[in-house]
Amino acid sequence: MTTCADEKPIPTTFGVLLFPGFQALDVFGPIDVLNTLALSKKLNLHIIAETLDPVTTKLPQPNTTGSEFHECIVPTHTFATVPPLDFLLVPGGLGTRAPGLDPTRQFVKNIYPSLKYLMTVCTGSALIAPTGLLDGRSATGNKKLWAWVTSQGPKVNWVAQARWVVDGNIWTSSGIAAGMDAMYAFVKYIWGEEQSKDLAMSLEYERHTDPHWDPFAEYWGATWPLTPGAGSGDGSAGGGD
Repeated sequence: MTTCADEKPIPTTFGVLLFPGFQALDVFGPIDVLNTLALSKKLNLHIIAETLDPVTTKLPQPNTTGSEFHECIVPTHTFATVPPLDFLLVPGGLGTRAPGLDPTRQFVKNIYPSLKYLMTVCTGSALIAPTGLLDGRSATGNKKLWAWVTSQGPKVNWVAQARWVVDGNIWTSSGIAAGMDAMYAFVKYIWGEEQSKDLAMSLEYERHTDPHWDPFAEYWGATWPLTPGAGSGDGSAGGGD
């Protein structure tokens, strides 16, 4: 990690946290932005999970369709062996509602004080909310599952109308694909608009640069404070994670 002239920490060591049932695009969307950035900047990536066993996107609950359609990632480090990080990415996914996630939450809580930046995508904010790291902060998350997301952190200042939210060194994004816009915004924050724009053009991606752009909040009826029926989807179909 280095520091630029205005004392803004420039991250060089990135980590991605995995758990069974993570949402693929929550991880691969933001990370592919960094994959491309790493062609011109010296960056290091560590894939972190509770064990070194391959981590699957397979949904934790029974699959009523009988589909066998999922991917696996092999971690590089466990919670006990991860080296110092500047930046940690926490994805969402249907796995955020599985039992047995206390070690994952504890890892985030323990490592946070040494991080320069923490970013969550989608229900990743709901995953870490019970740790208290978001208490008193502004944050956002998946709008289809807004009622459940917000229930995980009653002391959080949840922002319903947001593509992403920045509060201090914690960045939280809305659902799934919003993680890409949050990462492009992060690149702009650290390395400048031209770098962010060049990456987007390279990947042929049209950025949403307004953090308040969020048609999905209205579509799913997500509000804060909650109104009856707001964002009450169960995520069982249609890509909600």
